[in-house]
Parts: sequence; C-alpha cells; structure tokens
Amino acid sequence: MALASKDMLIGEILQLDAGVASVLMASGMHCVGCPSSQAESLEEAAMVHGLDADKILSAINEYLSQK
Repeated sequence: MALASKDMLIGEILQLDAGVASVLMASGMHCVGCPSSQAESLEEAAMVHGLDADKILSAINEYLSQK
C-alpha cells in the first residue's frame, strides 16, 4: 500500500483509501467533504486548521500500513 506525504493533496490521499477520511476527521479536520479541501495539501489544510501535519500524517500512514 502506498503511503501519504504532507505535500499530497487531500483528494489524492483519499484516493489511496477512502477510510482515511475517518482518520482526518478524528484528527480535527472536519472539512474532508469540502470541495476546497480536495485541492489543498495535507500540510496546507493542517496549517489552516491549526493542526500538526506531522501528527496527522503519522496517523494516516499508520492506518494505511495496516491495510
């Protein structure tokens, strides 16, 4: 399974596995369905929401590696 990176767009990460949406939402990023979020990188979206991109990325990649 491919892993995510901070420079990937939210839309690209969701294409890896739609289940990542639950990881993003649990991390405090509730705008997963927003059209704008599809064109933002994980790092940009985390910054806008005041979240730690590295922590979210770690959770996403942990989820993906268990698939």
